[in-house]
Amino acid sequence: MKSFFKFIVKALFLLIVTMVVLDIVYTVVYEQTNDRNKISYLYHSKDKNYDVVFLGSSRMNNHLVPKIFNDNGYKTFNFGVTRSRLEESALMLKLMVERNYKIKNLILQVDLNINTNDHSEAIRSLFMPYLHQSKIIRNHYKTIPEYNKLLYLPFYRYLHYDARIGFREMYYSLVHKKTNALENGGFNPLKSNPGKMIPADLSKYYPKRNIGYEEIKAICKKNNINLIAITTPMCMSTINRDYFNHIQSVYPEIRRFENAVTADAYFSTCGHMNKAGAIEFTKVVFNAFFKPKTKP
Repeated sequence: MKSFFKFIVKALFLLIVTMVVLDIVYTVVYEQTNDRNKISYLYHSKDKNYDVVFLGSSRMNNHLVPKIFNDNGYKTFNFGVTRSRLEESALMLKLMVERNYKIKNLILQVDLNINTNDHSEAIRSLFMPYLHQSKIIRNHYKTIPEYNKLLYLPFYRYLHYDARIGFREMYYSLVHKKTNALENGGFNPLKSNPGKMIPADLSKYYPKRNIGYEEIKAICKKNNINLIAITTPMCMSTINRDYFNHIQSVYPEIRRFENAVTADAYFSTCGHMNKAGAIEFTKVVFNAFFKPKTKP
């Protein structure tokens, strides 16, 4: 019995040491990688100067083309992240401020993402490699139920979010296997839809006051960032387009562009425009708020 007890103690000790070592190895790899996704790029950058920054979900990532702004004399980057919610956008803005970004204008997509105050597990995971190093990230997540386990149990965060920051992603980060996340100024174009457009159904969506959006507004006010909150296009066959009317009843300041592009030929899916649609939409947004500094 005594020998068995010693075996258990040694096994536990070896397990703990292994988890500590793995945690250190994974973290060191992620600390050296800045080109796998927009969050790693943001975390490792500092002192950036932008005339315009774009934030939001895939409906920003796929919808606004920085090149059109850049060709008119504005330095821009699209930090929209597919599957993200306003909570993650708020944390990204906090990191930008901490890293001494100088931002004149923030164009924020606020439409389907104010339907919930929930978070995106997939995108939350991308912040976890930097949990120990970043006070901003720790403070942002200190109230979530699993916070203590994520912070204090070695290697737990990598096991918990294995699908996004596990061995495969760590290996790709180690060998610096690039993705297309940072290409085209952060804009990710979608292909055209060759088939019939399937209507999106917003009948179960209802706008509500959003904690992440409130945080973003407060950060912009404190740091003299001109916040431009906008809706983005949906195909005309969308069920319950009245959803967009309710948005302004909650937040009247949000500028409406859900009808800026309407032809199905400009959409990849009912909720996402293709490259041609994104170009047309970007021109509409630019002309609504800006004037050319230089000739295109």
